[in-house]
Amino acid sequence: MELFTHAKAVRLKSRHDKFLYADEDELHVTQDRNGSSPNARWTVEPVPHAPGAIRLRSRYGRYLAASGEAFLLGMTGRKVLQVAPAPGGRPDPSLEWEPVKDGFQARFKSRVGGGRGAGNVKYLRANGGVPPWRNSVTHDVPHRSATQDWVLWDVEIVQVLTPAATPGTGLDHAASALQAPESPSPPKLRPAPTPHEAHHRPTKSHPTPPPHPEYKPPSPPHPEYAPPPPPPAAKPEPKLSKLESSYTFSAALHKVEGRAIHYLIADDKGDVEDDVESQAFTFNGSSLEELTDKLQEETGIDDLIVCTRSPINGKLTPLLLRLPPNNAAMHIVLVRESSKVAETFPFPYGS
Repeated sequence: MELFTHAKAVRLKSRHDKFLYADEDELHVTQDRNGSSPNARWTVEPVPHAPGAIRLRSRYGRYLAASGEAFLLGMTGRKVLQVAPAPGGRPDPSLEWEPVKDGFQARFKSRVGGGRGAGNVKYLRANGGVPPWRNSVTHDVPHRSATQDWVLWDVEIVQVLTPAATPGTGLDHAASALQAPESPSPPKLRPAPTPHEAHHRPTKSHPTPPPHPEYKPPSPPHPEYAPPPPPPAAKPEPKLSKLESSYTFSAALHKVEGRAIHYLIADDKGDVEDDVESQAFTFNGSSLEELTDKLQEETGIDDLIVCTRSPINGKLTPLLLRLPPNNAAMHIVLVRESSKVAETFPFPYGS
């Protein structure tokens, strides 16, 4: 991608509003909301033998690597780690990623273990849901529509390359404009003659007569009528060297006040243990479908039904139409479509 030809350091923000984060153990890679930490900053290095590919180096001098180790036994996702470069600078495809633009975001294609065919291509993926998936990072083949956007990342440039490192680009032109030599100062002009000097200006045929004994030079102008002082010199423009930039792939969206969602997960009969504490998050959507997708992402449950519990008899009732107005907080209970309590619900869930 052309963006990375000008980037020296970037931050990558996932679908979960968390940043790709190099753990302090100098081995693992996770997601973290602290984007100001140097652990969320990755140095971009082009791969000489693979045009279009890049390496991402953490603050510990280790590289983002697509390993062949399974994240969980029986799952398709593979671990993403921090790995030291190969001795002697030998090429290592596991350290190489190919950025692919996707709208205002980017996917990062792994250059190892993909096999043939588009269905086998693996991408850097930010996982959500319940532990141990929550905050983990793997490389995997996108396979579910609900999690397709987990491989999309917002790219925030935090440092650009110096102009000397990117010859022939638009940055060179901008830098040369900023550092162009000042234009030569205009020649100094003689002040305009006073009326007396103009009247007695010397000519070839009429030499200048001596001044009259009673002649007095004109007095300086009164301060009230003095010409205004010259404007202060403009400050020099900054050189285009290291610029802390706010460039980002993400579109400028209007942040809205979200509503608080408190949820519990019921058992097969629709019961919830008394000592179980409800989970909560802020929801910025406006429809029941968006809320269901968000809850599937948070819990990892695909076949859930969003219900409310009656304060009178404690009976569960599924939400079918719309959410309460005015972003009011919601206390809900989640049940599976395959549970016994779901059979008691009206169509389309039960009888």
